[in-house]
Amino acid sequence: MTNVAIVFPGQGSQSVGMMTAWNEYQTIVESTYSQASEALGYDLWKIVSEGPESELNQTHITQPAMLCAGVACWSILQQSSDLAKPAMLAGHSLGEYTALVCAESLDLATAVQLVTKRGELMQSAVAVGEGSMAAIIGLDDKDVIQACANVSEGVVQAVNFNAPGQVVIAGNKHAVEVAMSNAKELGAKRALPLPVSVPSHCSLMREAAEALGEALDDINIAMPQIPVIHNQNAAVANSADEIRDLLIKQLYQPVKWVESVQTMHSKGIDTLVECGPGKVLAGLTRRIDKSMQGHAVFDAASLQKTIESFSEISTC
Repeated sequence: MTNVAIVFPGQGSQSVGMMTAWNEYQTIVESTYSQASEALGYDLWKIVSEGPESELNQTHITQPAMLCAGVACWSILQQSSDLAKPAMLAGHSLGEYTALVCAESLDLATAVQLVTKRGELMQSAVAVGEGSMAAIIGLDDKDVIQACANVSEGVVQAVNFNAPGQVVIAGNKHAVEVAMSNAKELGAKRALPLPVSVPSHCSLMREAAEALGEALDDINIAMPQIPVIHNQNAAVANSADEIRDLLIKQLYQPVKWVESVQTMHSKGIDTLVECGPGKVLAGLTRRIDKSMQGHAVFDAASLQKTIESFSEISTC
């Protein structure tokens, strides 16, 4: 469908049992996780379906778990509706890797090993308890950036531009706390600490990004069969080497989600379908552009609802 893009979520939407409500499609889900488990050397599906939550929430496990969830949803969509033929793909943070798998740029086994390595590098870059992230609600981007710039000690930066009035900051724990206070003084409605220990997409991840680059050097990357919009520049890459470079930069530079959605809209996209647990990206869509529609596919019921909504549109 020429006016539809499929998008994939990143970390934060995971939960124990998140892929167990697919009814007749359950074999596709479990087959996807089985392939990943073979590549990783442990039973990823057991952790996803049974927990414990503390294990699923470990970054190096969350990342392959969420990637597989998105790939499984994509595979189900391919078998169940015309929505499997989108004009573009994109993913938020980790979700960018999911998009590359679904676009046949990375194979699944390689991707789950790569994002596991990515998670390990991210966690080792900043000691547990020393990093933090927070969502700043109700403040313009420039004011969030200023709130961070006014912090005199430590690193804190605006890292996820998710929607107008919704920006995530990340850095050293104390610096993030000061920036939250600054944001409130500048008029933010809320400043909410996020339940993560890894300060993603800020300069504290630069060394991890360099190590990730070394891992990427050994990986075969094909040009995507469907255009993929990248987080770092909100554009489509022109070569496999550029994809490598964008994945490296993505780890320590901001996620430009607003610009990514705007790019897709400028290319004729008017509907985003989120594939994977939760519906965060679907919810952000109309906040970014009121003329666009957002749908979420995360279980059998939401799949049916999305298919029905498109059927209604096609018969109008």
